[in-house]
Amino acid sequence: MRPVTSEAEFNEIIRQDKPTLAVFKADWCKDCHFIDPFMPEVESQYADSLTFVVVDRDQLPELCEHYHILGIPSFIMFRNGQEVTRFVSKLRKTREEIEQYLDKSLQVAKSLQA
Repeated sequence: MRPVTSEAEFNEIIRQDKPTLAVFKADWCKDCHFIDPFMPEVESQYADSLTFVVVDRDQLPELCEHYHILGIPSFIMFRNGQEVTRFVSKLRKTREEIEQYLDKSLQVAKSLQA
């Protein structure tokens, strides 16, 4: 996942027509580290459909505040600068749950295109 280091960079990336998945994380977050081993495979699996970026909530707190990121990891899909869907829960996220979220979110993004 491509790390985002500024709000300007983030805003430029999410304006793409190709959907962007923003993963909001932090170094100290145990649930964030739980997804680290399988996320490269997930990213590879969806590379044709999605751009993946990662946002460190401690490095960009204003951006996280703007998007009301309270729990992490949080997933938000964007397309053409607009939020399409989000996946936030207080429970640890499994690979299967993340893939189900991505599949449903891509369907939503495609329906917005029509």
